[in-house]
Amino acid sequence: MQNPIFPPGFLWGVSTSAFQIEGATSEGGRGPSIWDTFTATEGKIARGERANVAADHYHRYPEDIALMAELGVGAYRMSIAWPRIQPDGRGAPNPEGLGFYDKLIDAVCEAGIAPAVTLYHWDTPQAIEDEGGWLARATADRFAEYAHILGERFADRVKLWIPLNEPMVMSIFGYAIGEYAPGKTLLLDAVPTAHHQNLAHGLAVQALRAAGATNIGTANNHSPIWPGDDSPEDAQAAEWLDALLNRLYADPVLLGSYPEQLHAHLPAGFVDDLPTIAQPLDFYGINYYEPQGVAKPSPGNPLPFDLRPIEGYPMTTNDSPIVPHALRELLLDFHHRYRDKLPPIQITENGCSFADEVAEDGGVHDPERIDFLHSHLVALREAMDAGVDVRGYFCWSLMDNFEWSKGYAPRFGLVHVDYETLRRTPKDSFHWYRKLVRDE
Repeated sequence: MQNPIFPPGFLWGVSTSAFQIEGATSEGGRGPSIWDTFTATEGKIARGERANVAADHYHRYPEDIALMAELGVGAYRMSIAWPRIQPDGRGAPNPEGLGFYDKLIDAVCEAGIAPAVTLYHWDTPQAIEDEGGWLARATADRFAEYAHILGERFADRVKLWIPLNEPMVMSIFGYAIGEYAPGKTLLLDAVPTAHHQNLAHGLAVQALRAAGATNIGTANNHSPIWPGDDSPEDAQAAEWLDALLNRLYADPVLLGSYPEQLHAHLPAGFVDDLPTIAQPLDFYGINYYEPQGVAKPSPGNPLPFDLRPIEGYPMTTNDSPIVPHALRELLLDFHHRYRDKLPPIQITENGCSFADEVAEDGGVHDPERIDFLHSHLVALREAMDAGVDVRGYFCWSLMDNFEWSKGYAPRFGLVHVDYETLRRTPKDSFHWYRKLVRDE
């Protein structure tokens, strides 16, 4: 299998998130998050699983950093748990929380790896949610205060900054359809949560820069939208879904505007916030997993579209179709849509889940993941050859973890985690990725 060749200085990394791997949810002065509340609610998580221990990264991070050093990646994209820093989402920082991330970031740096820090990966302090969460404009101000705390403490060591991860997922899955915390089902009435997260992003960029942070970007989930047929009705549905899933987050950040379809659903006075949201960025992070199918709305559907499955492709165990060429399509679309407004791109997440098990020989053999990563990197290189400026690629994920409402069944990691013993076993894909990033 011949891997594509990437330019010198291309940044190779791995990604994780705090709630999915840390565990220790009641240690170190950490306050409760919306995900602690959600996972404790009967029927919300597959098999009733919890993240109280997860992969126990809180206690085992030296072992995990040693694995990253063996892997040879240049950067580690991690997230900081807001309720570890501010247990109630406001006020003076928790010294134990700052101390934990001091040790973690120092250890990453000592391993010769650049820390890439995400400030928020969906773990809103429960006290903030009790005051309205992302439905409340004030949450953006609270988030900016939190960002300033992190900037002042860690700007001397963190090499890349990402204020929020995938605000689309929080808005749609958390507030519109209720599959994720906080579990609300507001449909299009959830659109204000997108605006407040966008505003939080802009305010956080300002706060980080004021604290001396550099190399600031974002990490938005994006999907090509595929209409079911070439009818005008399906085309209109596709435009609507593209506005809701993609442009609602990219347009205000990059263009300082919102798609017209969504103006009626945004908070009053949203235009006044657009200059704050459209802060200059050093990179634009794209998380890519799959395209999304769409068709005209069926009778009785309150939304202006029907979602349709993408058929005819192999599937992951997380029910995602494997469509590598859609990554090339997505990148070229961004390149042509945003042109000189688009900063250099980082692929901040790309990965897949399969039913990985430790074999009798002690290894974890995952040829499907190797094929997935190889084919997506081929598509990425093709996009770069066509003119898209991509500077790095972060594989999701370093290790198997708690996969939100689906619990521990989907395994995304390059490293297998035995959730009973917490033993780490590098998979075949780990060794494949190691050779790739080390250019061996």
